[in-house]
Amino acid sequence: MEHKPDTIKVSATHKEEVFATHVDLHVTVKGSTLVSGNEAMKKAKEVNQLLEALKQAGVTEEAVTLQGVNVSTSTGAVLKSSTASYRLKIHCEDLAKFAEILDVIASQKNASLTRTEWKYDEDAIREQMLLTMLERAKSKAAKVAQAMGVKLLGVYDLNENIYDEELAMPFQAQAKVAFRSAPADAEPSLGMDVQHSKTIHVNVDIWYRVSEFSV
Repeated sequence: MEHKPDTIKVSATHKEEVFATHVDLHVTVKGSTLVSGNEAMKKAKEVNQLLEALKQAGVTEEAVTLQGVNVSTSTGAVLKSSTASYRLKIHCEDLAKFAEILDVIASQKNASLTRTEWKYDEDAIREQMLLTMLERAKSKAAKVAQAMGVKLLGVYDLNENIYDEELAMPFQAQAKVAFRSAPADAEPSLGMDVQHSKTIHVNVDIWYRVSEFSV
C-alpha cells in the first residue's frame, strides 16, 4: 500500500482575455461548371472572379486555398457541365483588412461566407498565466503552513485545468452569414458577432508535502 505523506491542498485560478491575431474565412462559391484540383482557382469562372476581387483588396494568391469541391447534377452522371460548389479558405493575417475582405465576399453573387475561424497566439500567454498561478499558490501555501505551525517540504502532486470558452461552445454563434437577406430599411448587419477575443480560464490544484507539527 502506497504511503501518502502529510499534505495540504492549495488551489489558484486565473483568467485572461486573449485577442485574435489573424483569422481564416471559409467561403463557398457556387460555380456553373466543374473544374477539379488547383485548376479550379483559374478556370472556374466564379472562383476566379472572387480571387481577382480579393487581389484588388490586397489578398495574395497564397492566402486562398481550395478546401474541396461538391458536385451537383440532375442526371446522376458527373459531367464537365455539372454545377459545383467550391469551398475556399481565405487566410487574413492583417485584421485591418478583415472588413474589406467581408465586403469583397458580399459583393460576389455566387459567394457566401460559411464561418470565420479566429486564430490566437496564446502559448506565451498561457505560460505566463501558469507562472502567475504557481507563484500565487506558493504564497498561499506558505501562509497556510505558517498558520498551522508546519513547514513546506515540497510538492507532492499538481493538477492543471484549462477552460477555453471558444472551444467549449458550439459554432452556432458564428453561423452562416446572410448578406442579402436583410430588409432594405434594416441596419447594415452581417448576421453574426464579429468576435476578436476570448477568455481563457486556468486552474491549478497543488498538494504540498508538509512536516509534522512543531513541538
